[in-house]
Amino acid sequence: MRRQLLVVFRADASLSIGSGHVMRCLTLASALAASGARCLFISRSHPGNLHELVRARGFKVIELDMGADDALDADSAGATAHAKWLGSDWQADARETRAVLAGMQPDWLIMDHYALNASWEAAVAGTYRKLLVIDDLADRSHLCDLLLDQNLGRNSEHYAGKLNPGCAVMTGPQYALLRPEFADLRVSSMARRDHPAPLQNVLITMGGVDEHNATVAILQILRTCHLPESVNITVIMGLTAPWLTAVRDAAGQMPWPTEVVVNATDMGQRLAQADLAIGAAGSTSWERCCLAVPTLMLILADNQREAAKHLHAAGAALCLERSVDLPRHLHAAIESLASDPKALRKMSKAASALVDGAGVDRVVFAMELALHRNTGNE
Repeated sequence: MRRQLLVVFRADASLSIGSGHVMRCLTLASALAASGARCLFISRSHPGNLHELVRARGFKVIELDMGADDALDADSAGATAHAKWLGSDWQADARETRAVLAGMQPDWLIMDHYALNASWEAAVAGTYRKLLVIDDLADRSHLCDLLLDQNLGRNSEHYAGKLNPGCAVMTGPQYALLRPEFADLRVSSMARRDHPAPLQNVLITMGGVDEHNATVAILQILRTCHLPESVNITVIMGLTAPWLTAVRDAAGQMPWPTEVVVNATDMGQRLAQADLAIGAAGSTSWERCCLAVPTLMLILADNQREAAKHLHAAGAALCLERSVDLPRHLHAAIESLASDPKALRKMSKAASALVDGAGVDRVVFAMELALHRNTGNE
């Protein structure tokens, strides 16, 4: 009988980090579990964590306590540019992670965290068979067996000199970690866009947290736009969104029906029904591309800028900077697209060409291949 694989994820969510890292790890965990693996998460107890959501999805969470603020040293040797996101120094995190892994010896450790790098990876070496690192930045070194960077425009050359010999690299949105619902809805979502039609359904999704309350700003700008009376607006918010009350208040003042949905369990269906999305740059970009949804994309953080730039250049989204006269630019963009169904169709076709929804299957296959390949390192 084939032995059940054990896969451990090291990823965090917080008000600062957002929810994207944990959510894409959950997608991969669900795919691995469907193939028979046992998965669990190691995650620090940041404000805005998603521990209960992970448990609700059927996975065990081993919680790491927050370190004292005065004990954190972002300038210590081995620290990364995002060291403050860890809630501990990396050495303590490595010790705590080693202690959890020591009695398990998982087949895979999967690390998805901007605050961790080769120093941390060296410190936990020997407690697992293989290591997969999920990254978006290509700004630090890694010691791993597989590296995944799903960003458009990324290739292995961006990691030249940053990886150990023998590391296999998966780059580009063909590896985007999307739940099966997106592949299932892809054909029907693309088909309904074949014939240009007036704008009717607008979906706003600024990430699971929306730390800076961009959603209220967007609603306020939308109120100044001339949109068809038949328009319906849906706002998607995460469980830990700190501005939920303000968003609901703003939604109640809209001249069009505006629904606020918290912790949507049918995100794929809602995107498939959207004629236009106003969304944050980030991992949800690939969901929108898979379903061919035209998007006005807001860059909310520096680490989103490069991927957003490539999506804009590909014609898959129209990207705007939150900090650069957003009211004027967003107002003009919305009114322009609302009156031009052909422009929406063109953006839809460009987006759908980038992501086919099969990325998670490709990643699982690569993991299986790496695990059974004799590398001489086991």
